[in-house]
Amino acid sequence: MSLGRPRVSLVVNPASNKGAAVAVGARVASHLSRAAEVRVFSGRSQAESVSILAHAGEDADAVVVCGGDGIVHLAVNALAQGEVPLGIIPAGTGNDTATALGIDPDPLRAADALLAALHAKSVRRIDLGHCDAVPVSPNADGRWWVTMLYAGFDSGVNERANRMRWPSGKRRYDLAIAAEMLRLRSRALTLQLDDQTIRTPMTLVAIGNGPQYGGGKLMTPGARMDDGIFDVTVVGAVSRLTLARLAPTLPRAGHLRHPAVTTYRSATVTIEAPQTVAWADGERVGDLPVRTVCVAGALAVLVPIGPSAPGLSRSEDPAG
Repeated sequence: MSLGRPRVSLVVNPASNKGAAVAVGARVASHLSRAAEVRVFSGRSQAESVSILAHAGEDADAVVVCGGDGIVHLAVNALAQGEVPLGIIPAGTGNDTATALGIDPDPLRAADALLAALHAKSVRRIDLGHCDAVPVSPNADGRWWVTMLYAGFDSGVNERANRMRWPSGKRRYDLAIAAEMLRLRSRALTLQLDDQTIRTPMTLVAIGNGPQYGGGKLMTPGARMDDGIFDVTVVGAVSRLTLARLAPTLPRAGHLRHPAVTTYRSATVTIEAPQTVAWADGERVGDLPVRTVCVAGALAVLVPIGPSAPGLSRSEDPAG
């Protein structure tokens, strides 16, 4: 860290939460500037945000993003295997990575906690997933992801919602869920783990580096971002009624008690299923098959000082 006031690059996603992140970013920048030298950036497109993030760590003690899991995903791909830590101000709709790292959902309280962590050098290195998929940046080697990589029903919903032009917001996502429910079918999944190959019908498969996705769905509740291994959950062939009954249980991990649900642990996972697309952190990865590897300690993050975060398995000395 530089002498005196820490230098922070604050990158705001203007599209997060229907544009609400812009106002949040302005308040956060003013708040941070009381105790730090703050440079504020905002990309008008994903390509511009990628370009900004590629240089945001230069002459900075931390890169802080303000938005949802989408901007976090882009930042992870820019900062992976580097030394500049990432801080997150939650201002999106899901904020699953921030939740897993124990970051307060209130943006100003989150800013205070990140500043305290920066001054105390409360920096942790967490694991990331890496896969040989279309990179975020044209010059990158593959794709990094931080919370969850998934395929099947949920990725199908994302695909459909992305193609729709009407309605807007949450209603579009709800309509996409309804449409995917009508065409629900199991797929022939081949799952290659470290020490076994599994072939089974599946409705969806989720590879968790962290415990949750989709705004609090605890699909892999035991996953921790610092244990060097993925948790994998497979929902087998189920009916529309069963899937509808399982959905409301996900925030409390109730699906794990269902006989159609199986779980595994593996540091390397390959998923293959016909006509199926993988998504990660709410962003499109690409068509299956996809092979992903858990890379231990790949990202430095600012972690609030205090009780252990739900997505971390151990506590460390802030200076560690």
